Parts: sequence; structure tokens; C-alpha cells
Amino acid sequence: MLDLNRLMMLRAVAMHGSIAAAARELAYSHSAVSQQLSLLERETGAVLLEKAGRTARLTPVGLELVRNTEDVLAAMERAETALAASREQPRGVVTVAVFTSIGRIVMPDALRRLSREHPHLEVRLRRLDPEVAVLQLISRHVDAVVTDAYPGTHLAPVGSVHVSNIGHDPVRGYLPEPYLDSSFERMQSVPWVMEPREAASTQWALRVCRELGFEPIVAHESSDVLFHLRMVEAGLAAAFLPDLVVREAGSALVPSPHLPADQSRGILVLTRAGAQRHPALQAIRDAVSQALAAYVSKTD
Repeated sequence: MLDLNRLMMLRAVAMHGSIAAAARELAYSHSAVSQQLSLLERETGAVLLEKAGRTARLTPVGLELVRNTEDVLAAMERAETALAASREQPRGVVTVAVFTSIGRIVMPDALRRLSREHPHLEVRLRRLDPEVAVLQLISRHVDAVVTDAYPGTHLAPVGSVHVSNIGHDPVRGYLPEPYLDSSFERMQSVPWVMEPREAASTQWALRVCRELGFEPIVAHESSDVLFHLRMVEAGLAAAFLPDLVVREAGSALVPSPHLPADQSRGILVLTRAGAQRHPALQAIRDAVSQALAAYVSKTD
């Protein structure tokens, strides 16, 4: 019989790209993970990994084993969900990862709702960037993720995560004051502030600019979108800003007519596949959705 712990180690290597990274994620030594994976290969009678320098690539057999492991883990999540559903009230400790703006704007109200309606449920928040949060969810370090998603970007491996879209937040382009009345040609020389290059929002923003016909000059990088807004207000940089952030700041910025006004990010709640109907997670999803809707209606 295959050992589930070893299968989880193989899965971690597939997620993180190396035995060393998987060992760090799982809090094991490199040698311990290597030994367990060697035992797994003996159990299966198949080569599961191809090592190349510091990286490790799964063989087709290894990839198929990981896909089957995902099915086993989803079945376990469904079993836990069924057990929790037999209780009268959602209860226990649930850890939720959130990104900065939704955490600051919506989560306090959502937590108040949960405290009032589900007093036996304790929710703990962790502020994480979306890309990190998804890995933490799959690795079972957090139980749910409240995050955003930009058009054309992907957050999680197919099948490992269940996605609930609870709302949309328009994203508009803003130019600094010295460029407000510029022609499209002069606008191309404006400095921009964006999130780090690997962020989904930046990949989306770069694609939007390129589709308009120019390569943006990314002069400043920060994961703090409120900093982006302040840079625009100071006349120092252009930025794409979500409406939630602009509303929270009470800013009087006016979107640029040169930049698309029909784009939006999705506000998502992610859970592990098989756990989406867990009563505690459903309660959290409902509370966040209601808090988001209440905020939007209040500021319209």
C-alpha cells in the first residue's frame, strides 16, 4: 500500500520544483525527503523523478501519481466536510489568507458578521500575496484564501483548488497630473508604478499596455497598491488602480481616457477541492461576500 505522507512529498516537489524547496515547505531535511522519495520509488517500482542540477522534474509516471494523490486528498476533504456538516453550528479554528486591500477594506466587517452569527467559529487572518497564498492553501497551511484574479491569469493548478467568484472590482488607468492632457504619443513616456514583475496584476497590466501599442516604463515597484495611488496623486507615476482602493482612500483621481475603462479583477474565495461545502468555509464565504456587497453599496 502506498504511503500518503510520501505521496504528499512527491506532490510538494511537483509544486515547488525541487527537493530542497519541498523540504523547506514541509519542514523536513533535504536528506529525509530524498530517502522517503526513494522508498516511494521502490514501493511503486517506477522512476518518479528526474533530477537536473538543483531542480527535479517528475516523470510521466510521477505526474500521474500526483494527479491520483489530488483525488485522494479531495476525498479526504469531502469526508471532513461531511463530518462537519453533522454538527449544529460551524465551529473550530479556520485560517484565512487575504490580500492587502480586501483584508483592510472588507475583512473587519466580515469578521464582525461571523462573530455575531457563528460564535463557535474562530477565524484567523494571514496577509499573503496571492501567489504565495495559493501554495499555502494547497499545502494545508491555510484553509481558505480571499484573493483577486486578473483577466488571463491563473492562480492554481487545475483540480487542486475550488474557486468561488464573489464579486468584481473595476480596474482603471490613471495618469499623473503633468500628463493628464497629453497626447497618446507623449503618454508613452510616463513612468509607471506596478507590483513586482511576477505578480499577476503586473502581467495583466503589461499585456494591456502592449495591446494599446506601447511598452510601459516601469520605474517603481511595490506590492502596496495604496502606495501606487499616492504616487499618482503626487504626480510621479501612472498606475492601474482598483475601484475599491480608490474609494477607500477617498481619492478624487479621474481615470485617463487613453486607458481602458472596461477591465475588472475578480474577487475570489479559494478552498481546497472537496472542501468547498464545509460549513465553516461556507459561512466565511457568505460573510465576505455580504461584507463586500455592503461596502460597494455604501460607497456607490
